[in-house]
Amino acid sequence: MASLRILTVTLTTLILALIVRILFVVVFHRRKRRNSVGFFHPYTNDGGGGERVLWCAVKAVQEESPDLDCVVYTGDHDASPETLAARAIDRFGVELIRRPKVVHLYKRKWIEETTYPRFTMICQSLGSMYLSWEALCAFTPLYYFDTSGYAFTYPVAWIFGCKIICYTHYPTISLDMLSRVNARNSMYNNDTLIAKSAFFSQCKVIYYKLFSLMYGIVGSHAHLAMVNSSWTQSHIQKLWGIPDRIKRVYPPCDTSGLQMLALERSMEPMKIISVAQFRPEKAHLLQLEAFAAAVKILDADLPRPKLQFVGSCRNEADEKRLQGLKDRAKELKLESDVEFHKNVTYSELVSLLGGAAGGIHSMVDEHFGICVVEYMAAGAIPIAHNSAGPKMDIVLPEEGKQTGFLANTLEEYADAILRIIRMPASQRLEMAAAARKRASHFSEQRFYQDFKSAVRPIMSNTTP
Repeated sequence: MASLRILTVTLTTLILALIVRILFVVVFHRRKRRNSVGFFHPYTNDGGGGERVLWCAVKAVQEESPDLDCVVYTGDHDASPETLAARAIDRFGVELIRRPKVVHLYKRKWIEETTYPRFTMICQSLGSMYLSWEALCAFTPLYYFDTSGYAFTYPVAWIFGCKIICYTHYPTISLDMLSRVNARNSMYNNDTLIAKSAFFSQCKVIYYKLFSLMYGIVGSHAHLAMVNSSWTQSHIQKLWGIPDRIKRVYPPCDTSGLQMLALERSMEPMKIISVAQFRPEKAHLLQLEAFAAAVKILDADLPRPKLQFVGSCRNEADEKRLQGLKDRAKELKLESDVEFHKNVTYSELVSLLGGAAGGIHSMVDEHFGICVVEYMAAGAIPIAHNSAGPKMDIVLPEEGKQTGFLANTLEEYADAILRIIRMPASQRLEMAAAARKRASHFSEQRFYQDFKSAVRPIMSNTTP
């Protein structure tokens, strides 16, 4: 009994000491809050639409509140104010007013998906809390701005006394994900072993419901939540329960620069472009298989088209995925018909888009779909997945004219590819012109206007 009493006293003492230590750290850093905006974006080299939003958001804050310093929390150890500012210009054509300050994060492994073979979603979310603790201890801003979708960091920022603003591209969990698990559909985020088992599927449904509850609680800490599409807005409103603090701000798309590209272009050979990071949810293999199916039944008198994959790799898993696509292209005997362009510069991307007749996109429930808008602005007819952002916001008729195609299955994608290839030049130009006009609704200028309007009430008082 004595030893048990000693152990209890020891554990109680340690827990109290830990609580006191945490309180001391929080109080200390609350007093040291800087008149600044801290952008939590652990991957500043991913090259995707999220990174474009980051740099446009930084620029918008610099224009709206020039008295605020902009600080970027990044896990990329080679990042510096100079390299990040240069990257914003080279990759996205965004020229910052001032170079951002940089705070390096050394615990990024806690949000790496490779760190958690199972229960990845909850483990990454909890890991993000630890990473945000490191970030806010290193530098405590007046405004904490999450641009990567790590909602579990919001309670941590709230403890540090920050005003919390976020730009949510995609809910970490959605009601659609829950329904797919319930229906036992196998996907990249629902293992086949689980999908085939009624018991494991029910366990995962319970797990998802518990996670949804937690996600709603942490998300409700946001003082302002900007979302990028009608689909995302609908889900976040249901999950977070703060409709009065949610604003839809379409992401910045380079419509002005791309709209200067000529609509008439060489069709020898005709090019179909795919712009997306080499991530599993982007479903590149479906695109490749659909292209192969289209080429197989292509009219003999028509020249063979080319498929151009353009994207970036975040990590080793993405590199393996890219290599797998190359290997599959060889198996399908399409080596001369398929091109791979990795980590291209912004000018190279524009050049590739300027030569494409069509653009393909195949992510299920793509929150928005910046690449689809880029296709349309550049004059490439889009073939997008018939769900979420592309379906609800983007590939809609413009003044009664068709702006592209929506598809679900491999056969539908192959059919859309063939329809673009066989389309008379006059019809293609008419559809491309309508698509370009539709794309103007999602310009970078529109983003800046809507973004500033959303943050102005929150950031009007910049006194710590």
